[in-house]
Amino acid sequence: MSTTQPLVLAAELAAAWSDIQAHHQDLPDLASPEALIGESSSACGTRLDFERLLHEAAHGLAAAREIRDTSRAGRYHNRRFLMLASELGLAHPVEPHASSGFSQVTMLNDTRDRYSGTIERLDRALGAHQLAVAGEGVHRAFRGPAARHGSSGGGVRVKAVCGCGRNVRVVPSVLAQASIVCGACQQPFKIA
Repeated sequence: MSTTQPLVLAAELAAAWSDIQAHHQDLPDLASPEALIGESSSACGTRLDFERLLHEAAHGLAAAREIRDTSRAGRYHNRRFLMLASELGLAHPVEPHASSGFSQVTMLNDTRDRYSGTIERLDRALGAHQLAVAGEGVHRAFRGPAARHGSSGGGVRVKAVCGCGRNVRVVPSVLAQASIVCGACQQPFKIA
């Protein structure tokens, strides 16, 4: 992959965030656009696009206003999240999802019209980045800053299995830090 591709995408993400800030003055700065590239989260979705950036902006407003907008380690999006998402031009389902709450927000047509130029620029940068990544045979998805959930990394838990067949659910980054050993067979758990 070209070393300029992540830089171009990070610059476009920062520019798109600035465009959102122009309409929402209390939205904090995006600390690291690079952190938005290459991670995944099932609670907030995995696709990186402008709609997803607005979703993250709702979390940014929550942080700036000291509003607790999620629970369950950031997976469950509550009605306070809905209020912020609506303010940013996102529609939401009538009923919450059992495990992720109101996380599945979608962009309203008026919002799409307001940011049409920004969306086009970001889509071009994302397309170029995805082509470059696909050339390497690597799949990457969007997560956003793990720190927003106040966890040690958040993320999706996967099944890890030991030698005797017992299993645990663990965030892959936790397992990468050090082995977790089964008390029964004394073998390390490994991602299935």
